[in-house]
Amino acid sequence: MRYTSYAFQVPEEKIVRVITNTDAKNEADDQFAIVHALLSPKFENVGFIAAHYGITRHQDSMQQSYRELETIFEKMGFPSDGLLFHGCERPLASKTELLPSEGASLIIEEAMKDDPRPLYVLFLGPLTDLASAYLQEPRIANRLTAIWIGGGAYPSGSIEYNLSNDIHAANVVFSSTIPVWQVPKNVYEMIPVSLAELEQKVYPHGEIGAYLLDQLNEHAHEEGPRKSAFRSGETWVLGDSPAVGLVLYEHRYEFDWVPAPMIGMDMQYVHTGLNRPIRVYRRIDPRLILEDFYSKLALFASTTART
Repeated sequence: MRYTSYAFQVPEEKIVRVITNTDAKNEADDQFAIVHALLSPKFENVGFIAAHYGITRHQDSMQQSYRELETIFEKMGFPSDGLLFHGCERPLASKTELLPSEGASLIIEEAMKDDPRPLYVLFLGPLTDLASAYLQEPRIANRLTAIWIGGGAYPSGSIEYNLSNDIHAANVVFSSTIPVWQVPKNVYEMIPVSLAELEQKVYPHGEIGAYLLDQLNEHAHEEGPRKSAFRSGETWVLGDSPAVGLVLYEHRYEFDWVPAPMIGMDMQYVHTGLNRPIRVYRRIDPRLILEDFYSKLALFASTTART
């Protein structure tokens, strides 16, 4: 699926295949990244995988993410047939567990296609479905690029939510030869927004724009252990949006090549030097990512209003 209702056109040789793996109902920022991916004409969106966000808060967290994806497609007026997939329902129990899912099967199928266009798989939560796909079919390793929002700051690592929901999966992926672009916690928090900004630039733009702010505001007032983790009263962090932004512009001079560490159960990095290097981003450009999203949303709303 490609949305192309713009005055500009993306050259055919620049179009890439994209799978988005999202724990969409975990917080309120995945939704912004999902909409951004759907509205980016460089993306041939071949699937959206609902990811779990652990089983501590909700036993059916993957199913809740799936229903959230359905809601987003409905509010945008996009057909979802053949585009939504169920991911693994829980974390891996070990680094060798084969945990099949529709999402893992999609990753394998798309990676093994005879298609010259690059394949990017965006992970906005845990890496469970990628690890499961790799354990089932190791040949996918050099046929895709994984962009992961997760992990603590380098060099030491730290407690980080996406990593905490499947440390085994992260170790499977880090010890593989899969190309990985990692956006750790100190970098994905570089994209703060104010609620006034969102009320002006997101809320007025169609049913989906109103929904994006409403669901964020609703989440901010929820009770529980994850209450308002990034919120100071009038601000939020759209921490998943860099995954989309890096496909649009890869920030060529803003990452380091780091041998992928092993990760302890305390989420600290153990630098053995045994694994292949991965890209670890040290900075992203929030202006580019946010302004691109705001512009696409406004253009989408105005086009939809005319039809």
